[in-house]
Amino acid sequence: MPKRRDSRAWQYGLVVLGVVAAVAIVVVSLLTGHAKRETPGDVDCTQVKCVALTFDDGPGPYTDRLLQILKDNDAKATFFLIGNKVAANPAGAKRIADAGMEIGSHTWEHPNMTTIPPQDVPAQFSRASDAIEAATGQRPKLVRTAGGVINDQVLAEAKKFGLADINWDVIPFDWINDANIAATRYMLMTQIKPGSVVLFHDTYSSTVDLVYQFIPVLKANGYHLVTVSQLLGPREPGSTYGARDNGPPANVLQEIAADEIPSLPNTPSPPPMPNFPITDIPGANSGGPNNGA
Repeated sequence: MPKRRDSRAWQYGLVVLGVVAAVAIVVVSLLTGHAKRETPGDVDCTQVKCVALTFDDGPGPYTDRLLQILKDNDAKATFFLIGNKVAANPAGAKRIADAGMEIGSHTWEHPNMTTIPPQDVPAQFSRASDAIEAATGQRPKLVRTAGGVINDQVLAEAKKFGLADINWDVIPFDWINDANIAATRYMLMTQIKPGSVVLFHDTYSSTVDLVYQFIPVLKANGYHLVTVSQLLGPREPGSTYGARDNGPPANVLQEIAADEIPSLPNTPSPPPMPNFPITDIPGANSGGPNNGA
């Protein structure tokens, strides 16, 4: 005897059928491109917690691994590239751009922009921007000077080249701590808060290790990893953001369980690559085999 359509079993079957149909529609939409997963570019950082990870001094030998880590975590970041390294390794710079990362200038040679002869300042901006554009097709709109050292005169020159200066809110001293990841991690745990711009250097394998293990902490705390421009919005050329030091500790991050932190590959961190000072030596600039050593 057929079941009545007003029976409980019949109604339950309709509910199940509706859920299955809804799931199928979502799956088909994702596969055909009619619906999309949320990406960092979709995030409104005025409504959710965001943090901008930034990486200075590349491109370098550990950058590709970092890009893969960011990709695996649907994360974006901003890379401030040294111009003469880009000129020596344009393919490395292009891979950063092709990965959807934001690229800023870290000047041509990484000098102290406030102590070099004033007539040399414009070339530090223009040559770096030219090299980045030639390698990636993108002309940078952001700049970070060596050590974050800048003054009104240097800012005025940056403005002429359409560059806004970006320093940071959190400096974990990864280049000082190097393989002492615990010390760098402590600074991140105590300093990061919503809206932070964090300074890293992807010229250290230990920094890439740290990022690999720390992204799960940020995600567990509800943070979206975005670019500087996604976090701050468009910046006026000649303006400056951030500082050179950490502010008061925030202590808002909650730790995650040890078994939720991915284990590192069995590759010990090599000594850090020297980056200071970087000298533009014809035929042997900082992107060469010795990386400026």
